[in-house]
Amino acid sequence: MDTFPERLKQLRKERKVTQVQLSTAIGITDRACQKHEAGENEPSMSALIAIADYFDVSLDYLVGRPDRPKRQ
Repeated sequence: MDTFPERLKQLRKERKVTQVQLSTAIGITDRACQKHEAGENEPSMSALIAIADYFDVSLDYLVGRPDRPKRQ
């Protein structure tokens, strides 16, 4: 099962989005985005929701629970 940092990196790369583009779109710093992807810190609930909305996936999928990326 994938972890949040793995899912975040996978989604970002699949959609060809840079960390800078993602951080700008969801309102966090570039460094915070780097740390989330490296597993060095966990995002706030508002950042998690923004990331899930940005990639159009469920929070469960984003944090590594089911393998289905679409919302139910």
